[in-house]
Amino acid sequence: MNAFVFALELALALLFGAAIGAERQWRQRMAGLRTNALVSSGAAMFVLGARLMAAPTDSVLRIAAQVVSGIGFLGGGLIFREGLSVRGLNTAATLWCSAAVGVLCGVGYPQAAALGVAAVVSANVVLRPVARLLERPAPLDRHETGLYLCTVVCRTADEGHLRSLLLAAVTASGLSLRALHSEDIEEAGKVQVQATLIGSGPQDVELERIVSRLSLEPGVTAVTWEIVGKDESE
Repeated sequence: MNAFVFALELALALLFGAAIGAERQWRQRMAGLRTNALVSSGAAMFVLGARLMAAPTDSVLRIAAQVVSGIGFLGGGLIFREGLSVRGLNTAATLWCSAAVGVLCGVGYPQAAALGVAAVVSANVVLRPVARLLERPAPLDRHETGLYLCTVVCRTADEGHLRSLLLAAVTASGLSLRALHSEDIEEAGKVQVQATLIGSGPQDVELERIVSRLSLEPGVTAVTWEIVGKDESE
């Protein structure tokens, strides 16, 4: 292998990793464009280094296998529990796929790497609405404790006021707050506030009252609720 081939395959790994990371960056996830580009480039360099030293094929494959297991430690740092939700799984899996794309570039299969990029981006973009359609928890009976997610999109300047109103409405409804989370969204000047609530039995009427109350606020552009499962902690 000469320097030109090394540079070309490393540049492809960097480009492909950046293409995967662009979608994560656009959605403001923890590991974005630079992180995915670095992971892909690093995976490629490990394999390219073995090829530079004219290592046998089985040695190159062993290095690739170590990259696969090693990237798990990096991905594990992105996964954490926040109240009911476990966040970061998709981002960690995307990093793992970026490493795979880098390995493909490193072993000299850029066409396969390009197909890998297309598959990863499609999984993160095209399958997202499909996954949401399939997320339909079974209805609760009156003896079960349900977990609900209330989502409010409002102006950033109104976030504090909306959080106070949401807490007051939840307290008045008899539901309990499990978690409260806010994050900026793609639209400039907007923030998404999500409250995970817990209540005994179906709470449709109370949740509709909360949604109706919050929707009257001038700074609110969207407010929804959904059942996300049953409380298994009891």
